[in-house]
Amino acid sequence: MNFSSFSPYGPCGRPDHLTRRTLLKGSAVAGLSWLTPLARQLARGAESSGKRPKSVIILWMEGGASQLETFDPHPGTAIAYGGKAIPTSVKGIQFGEGLPLTAELANEFSILRAVTSKEGDHSRATYNVKTGYRPFPGLVHPAIGSVICHEMPGAAGTEAAIDIPAHISILPGQFPARGGYLGAQFDAFQAYDPVTPVPDVKSRTDDDREQRRFESLDLLERSFASGRLATLESERTLHRTSIERARKMMSSDQLAAFDVSAAPESERKPFGDTAFGRSCLAAIRLVEVGVRCVEVTLKGWDTHINNQEGQATQLAILDPALSALIRLLKERDLYDETILMVATEFGRTPKQNVTEGRDHWPHGFSVLLGGGGFRHGLAIGETDPTGESKEPAGKVTVEDIHTTIFHRLGIDTDYEFMTPIGRPIAVSEGRIIRELI
Repeated sequence: MNFSSFSPYGPCGRPDHLTRRTLLKGSAVAGLSWLTPLARQLARGAESSGKRPKSVIILWMEGGASQLETFDPHPGTAIAYGGKAIPTSVKGIQFGEGLPLTAELANEFSILRAVTSKEGDHSRATYNVKTGYRPFPGLVHPAIGSVICHEMPGAAGTEAAIDIPAHISILPGQFPARGGYLGAQFDAFQAYDPVTPVPDVKSRTDDDREQRRFESLDLLERSFASGRLATLESERTLHRTSIERARKMMSSDQLAAFDVSAAPESERKPFGDTAFGRSCLAAIRLVEVGVRCVEVTLKGWDTHINNQEGQATQLAILDPALSALIRLLKERDLYDETILMVATEFGRTPKQNVTEGRDHWPHGFSVLLGGGGFRHGLAIGETDPTGESKEPAGKVTVEDIHTTIFHRLGIDTDYEFMTPIGRPIAVSEGRIIRELI
């Protein structure tokens, strides 16, 4: 069981890494502490107006959702293969016919229709989209949620720690979000269909026996620490810290956020009677109690065979859950302080193969961004209606998306983490997508 860290410093050794940020914060140079308020503004790229979002919900379409059947249809063209489009609440923007409920809310988010990457393999592309970096030998980059929890410690909206992990993955896919070089404590805590209890949070022994076990464990750990430079009092080991957080979580009332059965039927029904729908409702309940990042996975989008039918099956699950999530976030006044991203590792080829499927296409696919103070009702970028060009107009990169999200959260995208091997790596390498700001 891995838990997010609540310390503003990670294993990257930030206090020893002298940069503009640490210099101005006065943590490395004596006599500059009076600059701390200014430094915090500079370090987080704070803007003069507008509230910052506090949390992120990522809906992950594992396998490669087709842009042509979802947010970027080209009806009446050869590459549509008979696929139809429907109007949305925004004039001039159409979605695939499998998204009628989401289409009604198109004015509540924007679509990036020309996202590109250089990765066309599932594992490499997933790594790229989740971390903002391409795979590199000998180094594991942190996922977006891991960076957020590292840079925004504490519960959303407060500096106080929460009792449950701040980074959570529900229905984790083949490649769950990891803390990478920031440390395993920033891995996403993995949970499953909210219809079932969170595993391993109920003690299997009575209170007295459990207490005796922890007293024995404490004795062993003190013996282990004896004679070493770091004692249990002066420096917590990751093992001991994890144990303490686990015990705190096991007795926390915040665990109730996972239990969607506690929500009224009228609230649950719009999400659909699916594991994904229930997980989307749980994501809202989790950000309400202060969780920073929740990732919910919907598998089954890898439609190399019979693409239209396969995509339609998944859209029947996505459409009610996504639309209900947006509506409930708005109803609870959480939408502006929560960034919503619907993403996938790549799109599908404009042309079908001999089995009426679509293959991998990283040359222009769609990502939804909503909430969080972003501009809404936009469709940014255009893909080629003939399917011939691999250079879409107005293209943005995966790295641009990361930079834009971090910017909205107030995270300094120029800051360089120092990895355990002493290599400086920037928080992100893209540009801010100004059309969204």
